[in-house]
Amino acid sequence: MKSSDYRQLKVWQKAMDLTTEIYKLVRLLPKDETYALSDQMRRAVVSIPSNIAEGQGRNSDKEFINFLSIARGSLWELETQLEICVRLGYIDSSLTPNVYNLTTEVSKMLNALANSLKSNA
Repeated sequence: MKSSDYRQLKVWQKAMDLTTEIYKLVRLLPKDETYALSDQMRRAVVSIPSNIAEGQGRNSDKEFINFLSIARGSLWELETQLEICVRLGYIDSSLTPNVYNLTTEVSKMLNALANSLKSNA
């Protein structure tokens, strides 16, 4: 699955939307979480579109599938960290539905792309 530009991938675009939303949310975290949850969440969410882009630039579908798997792992890591923030009362759950909808959408898109690549192999 070679495309001329990873930016054309809908899953990359959606992952970038998720990144923007998470960066907005982590601003709400307490200052003492700056180098803990906030930092981990930013790293996890940045990893998602970054791995999609890196995988698309690799030489084979097999390598791309591996990077999509890494992106999915980062997505689940992010969901866990977001849940921790809600349980600790750092972020009100009323602020999370859009983010959870984006994580679900990105997860489905990652799975669909990986499955498509596997069936073409």
